[in-house]
Amino acid sequence: MQIENHWLNTAAKIVSPNYDQRPDENDISLLVIHCISLPPDQFGGPYIEQLFCNRLNPQDHPYFEQIHSLKVSSHLLIRRDGEIIQFVPFQERAWHAGASNYQGRERCNDFSIGIELEGTETSPYTEQQYQSLAQATLALLQYYPGLNKSRICGHSDIAPGRKTDPGDAFDWKRFKQLLG
Repeated sequence: MQIENHWLNTAAKIVSPNYDQRPDENDISLLVIHCISLPPDQFGGPYIEQLFCNRLNPQDHPYFEQIHSLKVSSHLLIRRDGEIIQFVPFQERAWHAGASNYQGRERCNDFSIGIELEGTETSPYTEQQYQSLAQATLALLQYYPGLNKSRICGHSDIAPGRKTDPGDAFDWKRFKQLLG
């Protein structure tokens, strides 16, 4: 697994319209881990991709009425089986973090890469997800000199009180062991 022209070469590619230019495309210095499930607490199906591509049908589930008009994305989504889908090239700004602050620096989307794990804050993530996340992270660490193992956090770390993902179910110790 490696990065070629800001795309992960093993990832499926579905281009989201929900991105724009970073203020400085060379300032990639934070990795943010999230989780998502659509509908809530359900896995599989096309709904995450539809949300990130502005194609979520509000009639498909009552919860979608609340979120179908959101303009959000992430760089990567890692499915329960470990499949990786890339929505935004890494040098561009994906819209994943919202109002956020990392070590006194606001607007984390400007300088971060967002990875969504298909899951919930209370359901254990799969071994395949940890393996794919670790491999993708190692490729990112190698390609982007501003990233390092100490600059990896959860959404909850940059938006405390507003966000709680990836939650207590995420095994940080396991993930860090896989990174070496």
